[in-house]
Amino acid sequence: MRDTIEIAREAVALLLGTAANRVVFTSGGTEAANAAIFAAGRARNGAPMICADVEHSCVREAARRSGAVLLLEVDLTGRIDLDHLRALLTADRGDRPALVNCQWCNHEVGTLQPVAEVVASCRSAGVPVHVDAAAAAGHVPMELDALGADFVSVSAHKFGGPPGIGALVVRRGLRVEPFIIGGAQERARRGGLENVIGMVGFGAAAAALSEPGRLEQEEAAARQLTSALVDAATSVDDVLELGDTDRRAPHIVNVAVGGVQAEAVLLGLDQSGVAAHSGSACSSESAEPSPVLAAMGDDPDRSLRLSVGWSTTGADVEAFASAFPPVVKRLRALGATGN
Repeated sequence: MRDTIEIAREAVALLLGTAANRVVFTSGGTEAANAAIFAAGRARNGAPMICADVEHSCVREAARRSGAVLLLEVDLTGRIDLDHLRALLTADRGDRPALVNCQWCNHEVGTLQPVAEVVASCRSAGVPVHVDAAAAAGHVPMELDALGADFVSVSAHKFGGPPGIGALVVRRGLRVEPFIIGGAQERARRGGLENVIGMVGFGAAAAALSEPGRLEQEEAAARQLTSALVDAATSVDDVLELGDTDRRAPHIVNVAVGGVQAEAVLLGLDQSGVAAHSGSACSSESAEPSPVLAAMGDDPDRSLRLSVGWSTTGADVEAFASAFPPVVKRLRALGATGN
């Protein structure tokens, strides 16, 4: 069993561009992010953390539970304001931040963050940095050793692996207190019986994407599909693409639909056999408006999140293109008549 786990670890490390001994298997991206924030908080107890409202809910909530949070500003595309980050890092407040949290790409609008610049600024200031790469791993190339982040959290199911397994990549030489204790598994960095089946599935998905040219092919195919989704959506009047339209993840787009509530559009699409989301896929059961879109200055109630995966086909995009215009037209007509 030990050989099986280590083979999977090697495959994950190869995909992420790092050494296998840096990879700590977890139950998913949520646990990995929590573990990073917990470790940084324990190392500098009481020090504030830096976090933007565009971060995933698991990052925002874990940072708030750790203590004070310094809110990092973003622009209208959801991208981190580097000047504001540097100001927060160098402010004379008597307590150096415990951690900076920075997602690799936004999970709702797909905007790519300037992760290399964020990490460089944090290293210059002597402040640890956690990069949430759950929405980016397996979709864009990564060389984590070159990046130099202290923590990077990833999740297998985001790129075709099984649910319930993820990893925290810890910078070489960084000793951290484990989030889950009660055993010496994962070199005493995460207690609990190993999810061997999940690890094997994680490793298999990572190995497939590490085949020469495979990641680049899937990235290009995903970008073609999401571009077609945007074209189909914005062909309807008063529908706009949100986030950065150029520097975005290949598999996520978000559109604002004027004149109707997104939830009504989702129901109409669902009746046509098309699955979409309003806001984050992880918060689809929550009635809370998207903090991501609110931070960007957009209306959270009118946004539609569209994403593609390894199994998405051109026929799926055509189904959306056929269903979306009549759904919006019907809902706008109902709104106009007051029904």
